[in-house]
Amino acid sequence: MERIQGLRAYVERKEYKKALGIPAAAVVVYSLLAQGEYNINYLFCHPVSGKKYLLRVNCGSQMHLEDQIGYEYNALKQLERSGRTPEVFYVDGTRKHLNHGILVMEFLEGRTLNYRTDLKYAAECLADIHGTPIEKVQELLRPENPLKAILEECGQMIKVYDQSVLAVSDKKKQIHRMLDKMWSRAEAIKQKKETYHCCINTELNSTNFLINGEGKNNYLIDWEKPLYGMIAQDLGHFLAPTTTFWKTDVILTAEESQLFLELYIKAVDGKFPVEGLAEEVNLFIMITCLRGITWCAMAWVQYQEPDRMIFNESTFRKLDAYLSKEFLDNIENRL
Repeated sequence: MERIQGLRAYVERKEYKKALGIPAAAVVVYSLLAQGEYNINYLFCHPVSGKKYLLRVNCGSQMHLEDQIGYEYNALKQLERSGRTPEVFYVDGTRKHLNHGILVMEFLEGRTLNYRTDLKYAAECLADIHGTPIEKVQELLRPENPLKAILEECGQMIKVYDQSVLAVSDKKKQIHRMLDKMWSRAEAIKQKKETYHCCINTELNSTNFLINGEGKNNYLIDWEKPLYGMIAQDLGHFLAPTTTFWKTDVILTAEESQLFLELYIKAVDGKFPVEGLAEEVNLFIMITCLRGITWCAMAWVQYQEPDRMIFNESTFRKLDAYLSKEFLDNIENRL
């Protein structure tokens, strides 16, 4: 915990311990569990209940929010009734006592999703989450036009690459060529106002699922970028090759993608409308690919910074793979 200045002192504060029901004199051992690009997670055992908790330390915001950790907490609180997300117990986004946001939540068991064997479990998990009523919609961001919102985000991210002296000219041209093509498609589409909306995760990587087999004990964690949006955006992200290839070497076939959608619609079981879903999902698959590529271009530049706080070697290798000519050509051919 020493890598984060002041964190050790923070978890010893009486206000923190009282909120979690930890005796003032209790000694709690925190161990590093995992780290992403914007958060560092620690595992600890509650000294009274014996339950495992996760301490999440926020180090940045992809959404450019002042209170990133509070936003994540609010989304998880509304999704608790789904039974598919971790229960949350504590949040502090003030950064008054620590220069980072803090969130404490339930630690859930499970293994990473396997695209070849677990599509059914993922479909059922997402159907339950998407079917959960959201009472405080105002607590979630809701882009008026999600396609344009994603493309605008892509434009902001590729700027970081464009402005870097390390950028490769041919890669810049190819990425901008793909963005121009998707802009022309997005401009031609008019979104139906009656489209079903719910809380969507927007980052459905395989490592964000915890799989335990048959039943309701499969979960979705890491709610860093939830929105109030279309289910097609989530499903498109789940199926996109830029997503499946991120932590694995899998790119789903057309038949596998079709199977997943059939399993999802079966799991929804009429709880909300899914008409025209396949067409909408295909569009979001393409736009998700561009978001993944532009994020990788931005992150590749940021990974060159000598004072970067979080550095994942496996992530850096994937950034190179996503920006390779072979991978970019593959995505452009799909477009």
